[in-house]
Amino acid sequence: MHSLPEPAPHHQPKRVLSTTAAAAVVMGMVIGAGIFRTPQSVAQGLGSEGTLMLAWALGGLFALIGALCYAELSAAYPDTGGDYRFLREAFGADAAWLFAWSRFAVIFSASGALLAFVGIDYLAELVPMGPFTRALVAGAMVIVLTALNLRGVQTGTRAQIAMVAMDVAALLALGGAALWLTHLGVPPQQVTRAPAAPVSLAAFGQAMVFIMLAYGGFNDAATLSAEVRSPRDMTRALFGGMVLITALYMIANWAYVRGLGMAGLAASEAPAAALMARAFGTAGETAMVLCVAVAAFSVLNALIIVGGRTLYTAAEDEPALARLAQWDQSKGVPRAAILVQTAVELALIAWGAASGRGFATMVDYLSPIYWLFLTMSGLAVVVLRTRQPHIDRPYKVPLYPLLPLLFAAGCAGVLYSSVRYVGWSGCLISFGMLALGLVVRTGLRASARA
Repeated sequence: MHSLPEPAPHHQPKRVLSTTAAAAVVMGMVIGAGIFRTPQSVAQGLGSEGTLMLAWALGGLFALIGALCYAELSAAYPDTGGDYRFLREAFGADAAWLFAWSRFAVIFSASGALLAFVGIDYLAELVPMGPFTRALVAGAMVIVLTALNLRGVQTGTRAQIAMVAMDVAALLALGGAALWLTHLGVPPQQVTRAPAAPVSLAAFGQAMVFIMLAYGGFNDAATLSAEVRSPRDMTRALFGGMVLITALYMIANWAYVRGLGMAGLAASEAPAAALMARAFGTAGETAMVLCVAVAAFSVLNALIIVGGRTLYTAAEDEPALARLAQWDQSKGVPRAAILVQTAVELALIAWGAASGRGFATMVDYLSPIYWLFLTMSGLAVVVLRTRQPHIDRPYKVPLYPLLPLLFAAGCAGVLYSSVRYVGWSGCLISFGMLALGLVVRTGLRASARA
């Protein structure tokens, strides 16, 4: 019988989360604004229904392989830092620090700001708001969800389960709307557009950037690996959650194409609302707008649940950050780290509002860095199997080393496509922030020696 892996001795979280709670976080991290917003961009780049469905299926398979890799890593190295622990074990303290810095200053913070923008943008369809008001309401939502999670990890995950249930209901409603249109004999929406050109490899790669944005986030649930009741619970949560998500995404995209047609999907900025309006009128459109807003806040809530944990873990390794390495035992949360993470999210919301491109600004800022470190985590499976074969692995990814290498190669491909998409200006900002992390680390070390 395998012994139960425990977090490193200096960690304090308790194993209190069930498979259902962990799976809700996995699904909540993934099902959000992406599936309600990115299909339009995917349809614009891919000319046929078959190519579109194939691309979404490949994205789901790729994400499932990634979930299997993370299931092995999180079972063998349960830790509140998630990738931080994996990268530290595989590539050393400097690589782990840069990941922690990037998750703090770029990945989680920008994702939280992005989702706040999406939620408020959809709500603005019902209650008109100017840019300044939208930024204020988005910031208020971040503060409210932070306060909810500071009450305790159990409170946060219970809220997550409720919000994920609404996400799933919204996606199933899209399938129901398409079936209803089929029953009524209503043909797909006819929208005139130029004949589609053959899909190039570059266009397919750009489409995959948007598709993987919709599938991304499953890896962040690994930060709960030290708080689930057993490693098997984490494996089930990752694998089961991604299978369900892929099925739901395939249903949603079939529904978009069936109800709107490829041209209608490519022309719609809010395809979920447009489909519900065709099937059920204004009432259906209003209900979907509310569901999309809840979906965005669901992922934002999940980000807050796991967001401070990497910062907390990294702070334990840096004496100058001791104030951030405090775990609230009564609530089961890293209080100080969550508060600092929230402050950065609020600053990015202000930046996005000032730029006038809120959502797009955050996508440009986070995409290259996100895929860089996901590539490294995929390679960590192979590196750690080689360097630390004695470590107990309650779960091992099948077809090793093929699947981890496929995952790492796929991540590298999406990284290349994202760099092409954001351009030099976007890369300068995001990789410049990564370089700033090295400067901060040097300063911290100098302060510790003084």
